[in-house]
Amino acid sequence: MGETTANTTQEKAPKKSWFKGLKSEFKKITWPDKDTLVKESAAVIVITVVLGFVIALVDMAVNSGVDLIL
Repeated sequence: MGETTANTTQEKAPKKSWFKGLKSEFKKITWPDKDTLVKESAAVIVITVVLGFVIALVDMAVNSGVDLIL
């Protein structure tokens, strides 16, 4: 834990090569088509709304239970 390395300064890669690497990685990405994007977005929205209702119902039930106890 108390050990130190002889070379405490690390050399950073030149920015040009970093951007080249970033550009090549972006070329590897397969972006979804419009239909897939719409379907997946709709699924996320529907699941979010349903879970919101479930959480609200559970909250109301717990709240009513606490009110009965008190």
